Amino acid sequence: MSKPVSIIVNVGEHDKRQELLEFIKSISSITDLISFTEKDISDFARSPITFTIEVEGKPTGIYFSGIPSGHEFNSLILAILQSGGVEIKLEDRLKLIISNIRKKLFFETFVSLNCHNCPDVVQALNSFALLNKNITSEMIDGGLFQPIIAERDIQGVPSIYLNGELFASGRVEISSLIEKLLVFNQEINAPAHEKDTIYDVVVIGGGPAGISAAIYASRKGLKVSVIAQKIGGQLRDTLGIENFISVPRTTGLELTNAIRNHMRDYELNVKEHVSVEEVETGSIQSVYLSTGEVIKGRSLVIATGANWKRLNIPGEQEYIGNGVAYCPHCDGPFYKDKDVAVIGGGNSGVEAALDLAGIVSSVTIIEYLPELNADQILIDQIVKRSNVSVLTNTELTEILATNGKVSGVKYKERDTKEESKRDVAGVFVQIGLVPNSKFVEEIIELNKYGEIIIDDYCNTSIEGVFACGDVTTVPYKQIISSMGEGSKAAIRASEYLLKGTVN
Repeated sequence: MSKPVSIIVNVGEHDKRQELLEFIKSISSITDLISFTEKDISDFARSPITFTIEVEGKPTGIYFSGIPSGHEFNSLILAILQSGGVEIKLEDRLKLIISNIRKKLFFETFVSLNCHNCPDVVQALNSFALLNKNITSEMIDGGLFQPIIAERDIQGVPSIYLNGELFASGRVEISSLIEKLLVFNQEINAPAHEKDTIYDVVVIGGGPAGISAAIYASRKGLKVSVIAQKIGGQLRDTLGIENFISVPRTTGLELTNAIRNHMRDYELNVKEHVSVEEVETGSIQSVYLSTGEVIKGRSLVIATGANWKRLNIPGEQEYIGNGVAYCPHCDGPFYKDKDVAVIGGGNSGVEAALDLAGIVSSVTIIEYLPELNADQILIDQIVKRSNVSVLTNTELTEILATNGKVSGVKYKERDTKEESKRDVAGVFVQIGLVPNSKFVEEIIELNKYGEIIIDDYCNTSIEGVFACGDVTTVPYKQIISSMGEGSKAAIRASEYLLKGTVN
C-alpha cells in the first residue's frame, strides 16, 4: 500500500454491530495505513452494519453491508489493498472501457458467504468503482437482510442489481459483466490490432487444457497469447479434488491458483475476462474479442471447455435465480429446511444431493436412465441418507412456479407414461456439460454433440487449428486428461510451425 485507507462504519444500533466493529478493529490494527472510525453516512448506508472505504478523505464508491467473512473476506482485503494503491489487475483495454463510462451506475450485489462465485463478482465491481467515480459497488450479505431478499424474491446468488433493476443473477462471469457494460461505452469499441503483433500460438481458453497448452508452447520458445473468460475455467467451480495424481487432496480454487502461479514463470500475453466473438482462419488466424480487439497468430489452439447443460423444458430459463440453480454449493443455503430436487444421477448429481442433504429438509434425485450412473462409492453414500429419495427412469417435463418462485416439478415415468407432481422449492440441474464451440461451428467440423472433432494429435478439420480438452471429442472429461491433451496440442502446434518455417 502506498496510501492510507480509512474504514468508515455507519452509526446506529444493530444486533450484529458490535461483532462488525470488532471485525473492523482487528483489520485496522494490522498497519498504520488502515484507520477506522464511526460516522453518520446514512445518506447512503443501508443500515448500522454498512461501512465504506475512503482514501485521503475521498469516497471510493465501495460499500459493504454486513460482515464480509467467509469467502467475502478476500473481497474486503483486496478492496483495501487496491484502494491503498495496489495495482488493479485488469487489461489496459478493460480499464479503458470501465473508466470511460459517463453514466452513474450503482451496483448492489447480494451474496451468500458460502458462495464461491460471489467474491469474483464483488471484487470485479469494487475494482470498477475504483477505476471510475461514476460507479458505486455495494456487497450485501443476504443472510442479514432477509426483508430485502423477500421483497425482491431473491433465491440465488450472486444477484446483481444496477440502479435498482436486476442486472444479472446466478453464476456470473466477469467477462459477461464487462460485455454488458459496453452498452454504456460504445465510443471505444472499435477494433484494436495490438500494433499488428502476430503470435506463434494463440490459445483460447484458460482451463487445465488451455494453460497446459500455453505453458508447453512457451517452453518451446514460442510467442504465446492466452485468451480466457477466466483462468481456471470450470476448475474454479470444483470443490474437492482427490484424483489428481501426486496431490491426494486439493480444491479447484487451490489448483487454479497453482496454475496461475505457474503461468507467471513464462512470458505469456494473457487476456482474461474477455470472450471470443469470431475466428477467421487462414495462413494467419485472427481472433475477434468482445472488447473489439483482434489477436492474430500463426496457429490456434482451442481449449474453451464446456458449460452446464440445460434441460430446455418449460420453467427452467424463466426461474433461474428464483428456484432453478446449477451450483449447490452457492445456492444450497437458501433452501435450508426446504424440499429440493436434483436433476441427474451421474457423479455431479449424486454429489450435489449429498451436499444438499445436510442443509435441506429432503432431496429428490430425478434420473432419466433406468438406474443411477454415478460411482458406486457415491451411490452407497446416498443409500445411507434418510432424507434422499431417488426416481429413476423418470423424465422431468416442467418446472412449476407460484408467484414467480419455483414451487414444484412435473415428471412422468418413462415406461408407463404416468405423470406426477412433487412440491419442491428448488431445482438443481446437474445433467452434465455442453461444449463451448458455438463460435467456431461454421468453420470447424463438430460432432452431433457440438464437440470439436480431433484426431490423436489434436488436429481439427482446419490446418493450423488444434483443439484439446472438454470442448473436443476426447473421452473422459477429467482434469488430468485435459492437461495431457493441452500439452499434446502445444507440441503438435510447435511441429506445425517448424514445418512451416522449413518450407
